[in-house]
Amino acid sequence: MRHRLARADCMMPSLDPGPTSTLLQRVSSRSAMFAMRCLGILLFVIAADSLHGEEVSSWPQFRGPDGQGRLTDVSLPRKWSEEEGIRWRTALQGLGHSTPVHDGQTIWLTTATADGSNLGVQSLDAETGELLEQIVLFTPSQRDPVHSTNSYASPSPVLHDGRLYVHYGTYGTACLDTRSSEVLWKNDSFRIEHQGGPGSSPVLHNGRLFLSLDGAVAPEFVALDAETGDVCWRAPRPDPLPPHHPANRAFSTPLIVEYQGAEQLISVAANQAIAYCPETGAELWRVRYEGFSNVPVPVADETTCYICTGFYGPKLLAIDLSGSGDVTESHVRWKYGRSVSETPSPILLDGKLYVLSNNGILTIIDAATGRRCGGCRVGGNHSASPVFANGLLYYCCEEGRVKLVDTTLESPRVVSICPLNGRIMASPAVIGRDLLIRTEGALYRVSGVE
Repeated sequence: MRHRLARADCMMPSLDPGPTSTLLQRVSSRSAMFAMRCLGILLFVIAADSLHGEEVSSWPQFRGPDGQGRLTDVSLPRKWSEEEGIRWRTALQGLGHSTPVHDGQTIWLTTATADGSNLGVQSLDAETGELLEQIVLFTPSQRDPVHSTNSYASPSPVLHDGRLYVHYGTYGTACLDTRSSEVLWKNDSFRIEHQGGPGSSPVLHNGRLFLSLDGAVAPEFVALDAETGDVCWRAPRPDPLPPHHPANRAFSTPLIVEYQGAEQLISVAANQAIAYCPETGAELWRVRYEGFSNVPVPVADETTCYICTGFYGPKLLAIDLSGSGDVTESHVRWKYGRSVSETPSPILLDGKLYVLSNNGILTIIDAATGRRCGGCRVGGNHSASPVFANGLLYYCCEEGRVKLVDTTLESPRVVSICPLNGRIMASPAVIGRDLLIRTEGALYRVSGVE
């Protein structure tokens, strides 16, 4: 079922300054000097504008192009409020905690009714915020309750080459043609006992869509053919706890890394992290720990991945990527166990890990040694994962505030607090030099104020 929707509220059209290429074509010799001065000013403005860095032309998945939430040479807004610095605000129908994705022109996000009876997607015009389409994909007749901090549309979609891949856990996975809005395939064959609702986002790589299906019964990892939705391979999680045990659950999104020319697909599950061969599903290595209901996405550098172990006293582990088999005793380089995140994903910057606890304590850890080397109190309650750009970390609080931490200072601290109306559970995205921030009632494109 597909619906055309009316224009969104509070849209702010962009201004067109008009062409400048003919600035000198019709000036007289008497005014030539004046024209040259004008041109000099114009070039100065262009040069100054270039100092703001590059623009982000697409945000294809949860945590951005590299899956780790980091941007270089991009300057984002530093100050805004509900009354200023907002390019547009669009009210959203339904509820969802997923991150929006875009190709620079159209924004897509998943949504659901509060009771989960309709699961679908919405598209918006990136320039104006106009709500273009709403497409209902699944109408499950039976739904399990979701946790108060979750929704039926929490997994973020993936956008690639004119196709949108969406995942609602046990309620189904689908692929849409973004040009025609045609549904290309659906797969609702996976039965997952979420015990709180879906959470893990899909990852697309080399024609395969990877899904973490870590429910309380028979947890497993699955690779689908991105063209057809058919199963390419599936890997049951080894040695799970008895069926229906809540400590079998996990909600983390996998990460694909390259180590010495070979790819590893790293998946954080309940009580264990496993690296698979993306092509075959063969297990490369495994690390065991105590922890479940894992949410944070792993991060990695050239030799090591860093994972959060979830609930039951969360720890941060550094795992050497060179291992094979069960490497719990041999390849865990260090463990850190104070104020580790249970929900927001860490950020790895210049050999330092920035880890935010759910209650707003930021800890900075040396990635080589596992020793704390700084930190500060950010404050607030946090479910969203941060974005880093140009020296600043952007942390979205559940209370509707975005807190900016300056990492270039000798002692990093919060340097700006920007409020919006509404609870923020979704992780932000970046478009151009703007932020896309989703509250429970609206999507904002934030340009900021000087």
